[in-house]
Amino acid sequence: MRVLYGVVGEGMGHAMRSGVLLEHLTSAGHEMQIVGSGRAVKYLEERHPSIVTRITGLTMVYEDNVVKKRKTAIENLKALKGVPENLRAYTRMTRDFSPDVVVSDFESWTYWFARGQGVPVVSVDNMQIIPRCHHDEAVLAGAMKDFLLTKSIVRAKLPRCNQYLITTFFYPRVKRERTSLHPPILRKIILDAKSRVTDGEHVLVYQSGTSHDTLVDELKRIDVPFRIYGLKRDIDGDVVDGNLTHRPFSETTFIDDLASARAVLAGGGFTLMGEAVYLGKPMLSVPLVGQFEQVLNAAYLDQLGYGMRADHLDKETVSRFLERTDDFRENLAKFEHDDNAGVLAALDSAMVDAVEEGARA
Repeated sequence: MRVLYGVVGEGMGHAMRSGVLLEHLTSAGHEMQIVGSGRAVKYLEERHPSIVTRITGLTMVYEDNVVKKRKTAIENLKALKGVPENLRAYTRMTRDFSPDVVVSDFESWTYWFARGQGVPVVSVDNMQIIPRCHHDEAVLAGAMKDFLLTKSIVRAKLPRCNQYLITTFFYPRVKRERTSLHPPILRKIILDAKSRVTDGEHVLVYQSGTSHDTLVDELKRIDVPFRIYGLKRDIDGDVVDGNLTHRPFSETTFIDDLASARAVLAGGGFTLMGEAVYLGKPMLSVPLVGQFEQVLNAAYLDQLGYGMRADHLDKETVSRFLERTDDFRENLAKFEHDDNAGVLAALDSAMVDAVEEGARA
């Protein structure tokens, strides 16, 4: 089968999830072409160098854990200069590659290519849980306006796909047809880490922004070792500052620290949260202000007793969280995962069904 696979470029979680599915599809013998933007392209090119097409996508700017709407708008206006190249990529694709099916991880270019060419589309991502499932008022408390806005945006991004495969660690009631929920798609390096999980003394801290001015001071006030990633990006070795150890990013070291951590302090991004849940690590989540998907993830994490949601990190909040880690671990022990088997089978089936449905149309 000829498969066109689109990966949105905002955040690396989409690329890492897609990497697992792309490995599955290529090993099954499908003829593949991949389209991506942003940081996702480099990740995908390293693994599939000859079949990746780079396009210009949208981005998001945030500072001090807050999405900056004006700066985001300006950056995305600058991205308009990439539209002509996107159109040229569209023309080349119609000439050189005629897919049987499109698989999109929240990526619009491949979706509209499919619509223009009459090709069926399968959606695989975590965002579609927002409009395609019921969410309790308790989960949406204080965020109804953001929920309604985000729901309308997500619904408009990839409407009327043949199937929606949604990855999630929480399971609200599905309200729309052609929708199924599956555990987070995990890389082999995470699946392998399960066998060496321990409960160490350190707390893993991951912050994707570098402008958290007060966070370091607050963590120094707590008599716990913290291993921190993301706050110092220009280092090539460990930098020790009292009970804090700033570490340069290394996938292997990061996952070792995650597998042996007492707990995790991070934002509300789905990928790390899903990995922490799978490895049984309690998380204190501080979602980006203005990013409803992260708010929803953190709210469910809190509701399920897998960790806590907070608006900011300070000594009192972190200490209160650490006092409850035994209870969180007990709840996390009930989480079930099938090592990606279910979602891989569902993807294979959805692609076949979509092509057959397209042939009948």
